[in-house]
Amino acid sequence: MLDVSLLGTGGMMPLPHRWLTSLMLRYNGKSILIDCGEGTQIALRKKGWSPKPIDIICFTHYHADHISGLPGMLLTMGNAERTEPLLLIGPRGLVRTVSALRTIAPELPFEIRYIEITEPEQEFYFEGFRIKAFKVNHSVLCYGYSMSIDRSGRFDKDRAVAQQIPIKLWSRLQKGETVEQDDRVFTPDMVLGEARKGIKVTYCTDTRPVDSIVENARGSDLLILEGMYGERDKLPKARENKHMTMYEAAGIARDAGVSSLWLTHYSPSLIRPEDYLEDVRRIFPGTLAAKDGRTVELNFEEERCGEG
Repeated sequence: MLDVSLLGTGGMMPLPHRWLTSLMLRYNGKSILIDCGEGTQIALRKKGWSPKPIDIICFTHYHADHISGLPGMLLTMGNAERTEPLLLIGPRGLVRTVSALRTIAPELPFEIRYIEITEPEQEFYFEGFRIKAFKVNHSVLCYGYSMSIDRSGRFDKDRAVAQQIPIKLWSRLQKGETVEQDDRVFTPDMVLGEARKGIKVTYCTDTRPVDSIVENARGSDLLILEGMYGERDKLPKARENKHMTMYEAAGIARDAGVSSLWLTHYSPSLIRPEDYLEDVRRIFPGTLAAKDGRTVELNFEEERCGEG
């Protein structure tokens, strides 16, 4: 089960009813935050989730509306007596940018570890899931992220018995380990069927439409994309500032074959994003104009999925 909560949906500046864009994902005891703009802590508190167990924070880029909430978040973690290391992932310049922000949060009771993305596409593996960063097209270096939970095939007991594989090795093979015993090598493919469909979420803001988004979002259960403008006459402005309209986001969702699309990162001038959905859904019917705190529980395909 993967919990996904879009804590804030605003772009450029927070509003009384809309915090800046940030996304929280929780899986198997791990918490991952993507972007940390002003108001992220308040949105997290409103959701009823704690910042203390955040294990990883990923940054798309270093414009203020995506990272200005970090110093306060770090201080809150420290005041909560956190001692576990915190991993930060982001484009080149991560260490320099965070070090500058930490001028107002200099002493923390936990270690900060850094991974700076150096390639157009780069993948990071963790226990039970992986995060892939992919370069997009904004006015500064910017990345989107996909989080994937892969799922191996079903364990075939009959095949294990037929091959005289000791029972005590079954669980290790089921976990994907290769085991050597009594001059025999046992591999997972000896007892596992074809890989089953896992769970995938893709998040991307502050970019023009580019092929890398379509390619990396392909097959996602949920795609979260900026829909900064709903007014069709704002397309020239979107092109100039390297942002996207809702219609362009819907076109990406359609081309990527995703299950559903949440729009986010709205312009402060866009008061009622839902007013544009009728036209946007003509391009991609599964579009939702997300509001702060929008949450979904994603499960493997044979299990139920709850949203709120």
